[in-house]
Amino acid sequence: ERPPIVMRAEFEYSGFTEAHLRTTRFNGYRTMSTLAIEVVRLVKAGEPFVYAYYDGIDKVAHEYGLGVHYDGELTAIDWMVEYLVEELPAGTALVVTADHGQVDVSDRVLRPHPAMMSHVDFQSGEGRFRWYHAFSGSAAALLDAATEHHSDVAWVVSRERVLDEAWFGSKMADAVVDRLGDVAVVARDDIAFDDPADTGPYDLIGRHGSITSAEMLVPLLAIRR
Repeated sequence: ERPPIVMRAEFEYSGFTEAHLRTTRFNGYRTMSTLAIEVVRLVKAGEPFVYAYYDGIDKVAHEYGLGVHYDGELTAIDWMVEYLVEELPAGTALVVTADHGQVDVSDRVLRPHPAMMSHVDFQSGEGRFRWYHAFSGSAAALLDAATEHHSDVAWVVSRERVLDEAWFGSKMADAVVDRLGDVAVVARDDIAFDDPADTGPYDLIGRHGSITSAEMLVPLLAIRR
């Protein structure tokens, strides 16, 4: 039988949940406290493995950056971990980790240089890892212009280099490769690159997606009850 998962109740019928968790047993929660209680309930009921996802720290970092609001969220998470350590039965292993880190970019959002954009048909990716899709025959000129104007704050790499160096693994399906742009501009400094078509409910202050250590290296806490 597939393991139980504990996720926000409103995510139960989302497309993303269907895409990567469709065979699991969904247990919804509403607040941080109900997440912790659901995890304890399932373990005490005899479940050998329980997966829980909490999105609060990600939301806070995105909207408020890494200041006092972020510190407050860490304090709340400390409470949740402390509660779980106290309430989980003996013999349980509690493992806490994250899927990525965050960089506080504040309002440092750069507009790609016009000389570079003159070769761009459209963009994909996100602010710290922008893919630029060149007009037919303009890939080399796009790479040159991006390197000239943005290599001081970002890694500027061609699609071919990304594939040769296996940035996304040694094997990629053709359908995935076809979605890559011609040039990637990957933020090295604490900045993001603007795309007018990339909108959301608020301006992002904390961001991730690049390959800096702050974004790639995440903590892992393991506690044996």
